[in-house]
Formats: sequence, C-alpha cells, structure tokens
Amino acid sequence: MALTSPWRADFPALAVLEAQGQTYLDSAATAQKPQALINALTGYYTCGAANVHRAQHQPAERATRAYEDARIKLAKWLNAACPTEIVFTRGATEALNLLAYGLEHLIEADDEIVVSALEHHANLLPWQQLAIRRNARLRVLPIDADGRIDLGPASELIGPRTRLLAVSQLSNVIGSWQPLGELLTLAKARGALTIVDGAQGVVHGRHDMGRLGCDFYVLSSHKLYGPDGVGALYGRGESLLQLRHWQFGGEMVRVADYQSAEFHAAPLGFEAGTPPISGVIGFGATLDYLAGLDAAAVTAHEQALHDRLVAGLEAREGIRLLGAPQTALASFVVDGVHHADLGHLLTEQGIAVRSGNHCAMPLMKHLGLDGATRVSLGLYNDDADLERFFRALDQALELLR
Repeated sequence: MALTSPWRADFPALAVLEAQGQTYLDSAATAQKPQALINALTGYYTCGAANVHRAQHQPAERATRAYEDARIKLAKWLNAACPTEIVFTRGATEALNLLAYGLEHLIEADDEIVVSALEHHANLLPWQQLAIRRNARLRVLPIDADGRIDLGPASELIGPRTRLLAVSQLSNVIGSWQPLGELLTLAKARGALTIVDGAQGVVHGRHDMGRLGCDFYVLSSHKLYGPDGVGALYGRGESLLQLRHWQFGGEMVRVADYQSAEFHAAPLGFEAGTPPISGVIGFGATLDYLAGLDAAAVTAHEQALHDRLVAGLEAREGIRLLGAPQTALASFVVDGVHHADLGHLLTEQGIAVRSGNHCAMPLMKHLGLDGATRVSLGLYNDDADLERFFRALDQALELLR
C-alpha cells in the first residue's frame, strides 16, 4: 500500500520544491515549515514589531504576551512542571554552551565529564573545552555495533568523579535511540548532573520531562518544523538554581550600578539582550500546529516510511548502513564509492540528502570513515519521495561503479 502524507499540503515549500524537480530528504538538518508558522511570522511583523518585557504600549504588550505564551506552550509540550523551567536560546548549540559555562563552577581538577562516542559536535565541544579549562577529564562512552551506547562499559566509566553526563537522545548519524533510562540512573547514583541533547529526539514523539528525569534537556526549533535561530533549554527547577549567569546585558539584570549588579533567576536571567522574538512567537504557532495533529498517526507514518527506506537500502548490493537505524533517518556508505561523488550525482537529479561527517567527526573516525550519505525524513515525506530517491540512487551507482 502506498504511503501518502496527509500533512504534506500544510508545508507550502514542498509544492515549490516539487515544481522545481526537487525531493527534500534532509529534515534532520532542518525541516520545512508549516503555513501556520508563516502566518504567525507575517502577522507579527505586519501588526507591529516591538521588544518584549520592556514597555507598556500596545505593540509591546502584544509581543510580550505572544512570547510568553510560547513558553507556556513549550512547557506543556515537554510536560515541564512550570513555564519558568523553559529558557529560550538561539539554538540547541547555544543552550549547551550556556550549560557548559553556567555549570563550570561545579567542575574541579580531576573531575570527570562523560559524553558518548556518537555525539554531535554541539554536545561534544562545549564539554571538551570545559574539561580543558578546568583541568578535568573527558570520558567517552563506547557504542555497540547497532550504534547504541554500550551499558557495560558505561557502568564503569560513570564513576565517583563523574560530575556531568551529557548524551544525545537520538543519534543524528545512526538514527538510534539511546538507553537514557539506564544511563540517567547510573549518573544519578553518582550524584552527577544529567544533560540530554534532544535536538533530534524531540522531533519524533512527545517526551515527558517528568518521566525522563534528566536535569537539563536542549532542543532546536528549526528541526521541529519551527523557525531557525531559536532553541530552548529545559531545566528542572532545582537544577536551574545551580546555573551561574554567562551572558550579561539588558533584560537579564535586576539591579545595576557602576560597580555591581544583581541578576534575575531563570528564565529571564539567561535570556540576555533582545531575544529572537519573532522566532519564538513563530515557534509557538508551530507547536499549536503540531499539537493539533494525530500523534499516533504521525508516528505510524514516519515509522512505516523509515522501514521502507531501510529495506530499500539493505536490498541494494554494496550498501552498508551505519549501525541499526530505528527512526526517521539512515546513513550509509557504498563499497568503492566516495560519499561526495554520490552526493553530487544525487544533487544533479534533484535529490536533497546530506553527505559528509554530519558534525560528528570523532564518530566517523571511530567508524573508520571520512563521511557518509544520510537520508532523513519528515512527517510530510511519502512513498513518492522514496521512489524518486531510489531511482536516482540506482542511476548514480550505475555511473560510479
């Protein structure tokens, strides 16, 4: 039975791309945007832009109300205890850097920070650099053949000197869900703070922060069908209290004098300067749109499409999948074919996939590769997209092999 997406028409760019002969299969990098988001951005700018929290005139009150409503919507989306546990940032990368600087005072020489071998650079480099600054040790959890963090070594590497554990929820390269329950339990037993990179995971399914039990969770709007330049940090109430301020300026200050200042607590204390107001408002509209969908139907559609993608790749000779992808994406290499050459020929045929190291150079080195081709899916993709991809893939491989 053919898989068609009932939500495809909600994303106007897809019709434009299709008319141009383009097939978009790069949603793990950034997703296309629903009309609801476009309407919200147009409405905000058409009705009068204004800064938030800083004036009593009508445009400012309207902008502030919409901005804070988005915080409430995201708190509900994540089932946070209250909206004040949500800090808006300019992306998941900024959220992770906020944590690396905000928690720096807790790290002493010879303390240990634990990450995994499959982390995106955004969830590796801030901790690597923190370890260097504080003369601490960075421990790396190995992965198994399926691309999941190996719990055996993890139980030993997460030890009495572990102060922070920072791991991805869903690998952006392998597409594997990580065993967060076991990992967070190990870290908590050692008294360590836990950080989850949810940039990929938040797109696929609703994740309850109360049940997940991490101290911090970060995400990017642009992968969750929202605007770019917007991200968020969820922090458990008591965990947020351990953060020190890391950016200083307007909005985050409560009282200032020439020689001293006092700062707001979270969230405003960590939203220095003019925030991405239009983006946050647009993100709120995107969350409204997503909340109106049948979540079970979306999950079933994505999974069925993913299964067909994996089956099609496995059926072709000489193609090797990286790990055992579970959700929404698959990365692969082809015997005797360079990923850049394949990416070039796919691009010439209008197939938008991603080729390279996917911001995970250490993982690629661990796998003995210099890169791979990644196909990633959104809720708007359908069988026709996969058919065009496989047709283009076969033609490219015929030329390259």
